Amino acid sequence: MRLSSPRVFSAIAFLFAAAAASVAQPAPLTLPDASPKASVTQRVGLTDIVISYHRPAVNERKIWGGLVPYDSVWRAGANENTTISFSTPVSAGGKPLAAGTYGLHMIPSEGDWIVAFSNQHNAWGSFSYDPKEDAARIPAKTRPAEFAERLSFRFEDPTADSTTVVLHWEKLEVPFIVSTDSKAVTLASIREQLRGLPRFSWQGWNQAAAWSLRNDGNVDEALAWSDQSLALNENFQNLRIKAGLLEKKGDLKAAEALREKSLKLATEVDMNAYGYQLLGQKKVDEAVGIFKKNVKDHPGSWNVYDSLAEAYAAKGDRKLAIETYTRALQMAPDTQKKRITDAIKGLTG
Repeated sequence: MRLSSPRVFSAIAFLFAAAAASVAQPAPLTLPDASPKASVTQRVGLTDIVISYHRPAVNERKIWGGLVPYDSVWRAGANENTTISFSTPVSAGGKPLAAGTYGLHMIPSEGDWIVAFSNQHNAWGSFSYDPKEDAARIPAKTRPAEFAERLSFRFEDPTADSTTVVLHWEKLEVPFIVSTDSKAVTLASIREQLRGLPRFSWQGWNQAAAWSLRNDGNVDEALAWSDQSLALNENFQNLRIKAGLLEKKGDLKAAEALREKSLKLATEVDMNAYGYQLLGQKKVDEAVGIFKKNVKDHPGSWNVYDSLAEAYAAKGDRKLAIETYTRALQMAPDTQKKRITDAIKGLTG
């Protein structure tokens, strides 16, 4: 076939026309969604819970038993799958769920509802929902609520180990509890973090030991962490943490010896922080003693007088509080003078 033949020219013309038609196809505009996308996040301990969903409106429609039929699976929102993600293992309504993302579906009824967590979270709504793909199902009791035009999710009553997830739409709320073993999760995280850069600083090991001390972790493991910290840099802070661990283990004599040793290594900042810790524990006389020692060791610091004055005030000794605040005022920078002056007025008024 010659290139000049009519059929060749017709084929070329067709290809150009097809290409032109393709180029001419309009690009879709981005417009407001009738059910706008939303997400909510809550951290429980070290566990992040994230719900992603779309928010339909009531728009004067009958919702329950109408737009959302009873006894049929519902996507708990609009458009694509509502999802719920957990960064660590959790329990929902008492049922265990591994870390990951789940399709969140609900089965409404005139009585208790069912909340389903599907291993398939990429679906469009609930149209392809298959109960065989459920990781867990839990019952949920509904409760009446103030009218809400648009559907929403929120978190209520977050604690160190749990929170309540609440779906709210129209005049109804659907709550269910998500909980996690924060202690186990935190310990696992600490052990993992100590494999990285924190292992090269005394602070990382000491933070781990201190957390374990405060949260009744394994004392022997925490003592090993404390020893790692002390090997890198022995100081007031990590000596006192080890003392607390030894006391918990019942070795009171060794604990007291370490506390005495820590005082010899304490900086002005260390002693100041320790004094305020005692004040927070309502051990006012002990706090006064620590602040007085700080004044003796650091007489050129306005801050030690300021702290001692606060301790005297907490004890109810207004005369000594005023005298000590006055000494602090004479030495303090301009940025602190008004606050100290106000403290003195409060004691003399």
